[in-house]
Amino acid sequence: MPFSPPPGPPGFPGFPGFPGFPGQPVPPSGQPGQMGPPSSPPPGFIPQQPAVSPFAVDPGAIVRCLFRNTYVWLENRNQFWFYPVFVGRTSVAGFQWNGRFWMYTGLSLQSIQSFTCF
Repeated sequence: MPFSPPPGPPGFPGFPGFPGFPGQPVPPSGQPGQMGPPSSPPPGFIPQQPAVSPFAVDPGAIVRCLFRNTYVWLENRNQFWFYPVFVGRTSVAGFQWNGRFWMYTGLSLQSIQSFTCF
């Protein structure tokens, strides 16, 4: 089901009527470049964390990871595979792998300690 990206902050982007929001499974789109989740699970490994910067993540840095499997380390020590589909000035939205399926979620760029994409 195609949809338009949210206009961005304040708050987390999202659509309450969109399947998978908040925290519900989303059927795969099966089409690369679509706004839906990937049609397969992420890689089965955890990459090595890159050097941590004392600065917040810049939208221009994470935009290169759009529609790519991205591993994210958060300031609160959580870490997970993420598939970003939208980058705003202060937030990023996409699909988080919970170990069984992709869930639509939004993250503040300030909450991201580091990331790497494939």
